[in-house]
Amino acid sequence: MNDFVREEAAVGEARAVDVVVIGAGQAGLSAAFHLRRTGLEPDRDFVVLDHAPRPGGAWQFRWPSLTYGKVHGMHALPGMELTGADPSRPSSEVIGAYFDAYERTFGLRVHRPVDVTAVREGEGGRLRVETSEDVYATRALINATGTWDRPFWPRYPGQETFRGRQLHTAGYPGPEEFAGARVLVVGGGASGTQHLMEIAEVAADTFWVTRREPVFREGTFGEAEGRAAVALVEERVRRGLPPRSVVSVTGLPLNDAIRAARARGILDRLPMFDRITPTGVAWDDGRSVDVDVILWATGFRAAIDHLAPLRLREPGGGIRLEGTRAVRDERVHLVGYGPSASTIGANRAGRAAVSGVRRLLRREGDRDGTREGDRAAVPTG
Repeated sequence: MNDFVREEAAVGEARAVDVVVIGAGQAGLSAAFHLRRTGLEPDRDFVVLDHAPRPGGAWQFRWPSLTYGKVHGMHALPGMELTGADPSRPSSEVIGAYFDAYERTFGLRVHRPVDVTAVREGEGGRLRVETSEDVYATRALINATGTWDRPFWPRYPGQETFRGRQLHTAGYPGPEEFAGARVLVVGGGASGTQHLMEIAEVAADTFWVTRREPVFREGTFGEAEGRAAVALVEERVRRGLPPRSVVSVTGLPLNDAIRAARARGILDRLPMFDRITPTGVAWDDGRSVDVDVILWATGFRAAIDHLAPLRLREPGGGIRLEGTRAVRDERVHLVGYGPSASTIGANRAGRAAVSGVRRLLRREGDRDGTREGDRAAVPTG
């Protein structure tokens, strides 16, 4: 941060922009693309802030054994296809390089690494965005922070007594580290089944535990089925409930690898245990299993704590949306949240959010006589 900006922040002023985009994953880059396409300039009219050290969104943190060929449904960003990718390369490398090229091609000027600590009410009808880089006063906010930073760790009695290793999907290193170990995988989603099938090739033994009986989906999954699944997730968001993942309502695709694993007994599921012991897990009916590792493939929650000062949550615990707009504050749009968490959904949400933001900016400009892109520093309290 240069001396001028440091002095400006010290006297309680902030850099004024029309739009702040938080997050440079699929949804954030899509929003930035559409902002630029409609005539707004990065670093003048809008800024894109990303806390990650490099391009790639959450993909850059994926485990090395998740190659690009194993990725399901990676949809291209708007305006630039991903072509010629080697399916044997790690997805973190392929998609990281793609996002990097995308940012440079469209001149999106993503600021990183920047941590957004809070978004709160500012002066003059603007939102005050407090970050590790600067303080911004913005007319509108597009939040695209995803879920990767909030891994969900369930809590069970005795968890602190376990003498083995516990880790979450967010820290999964690949199967090699589990060679010769007895491993328990918790979770019935796509990540859990992928981890389990990989680890089973090298581990001494594996066990699979889920809260509900897994549902395997036969046949194709077309556009109509996708729309129906997204509609179920969207209904929760409209009711102000925390969103569920799209895969939670679609089931798991029954492919050749899944069929082979089921035939070998790798995917023989156990019901959820009741407690954790120093050497493993136990059920109230007297059963127990001794393991060296518990791998929690239990998903993620929306990373939206920085929005807490705006009080956007409903009594049900989620943020109620109309499209991408927060019902409690029309200046705030959430993309990559709930029904737009898929890659194709993120693209559509980015476009929809920008349309809503532009309508707001035009209305604000008509009311106060200022134009979009007014860059004068304004006090934010």
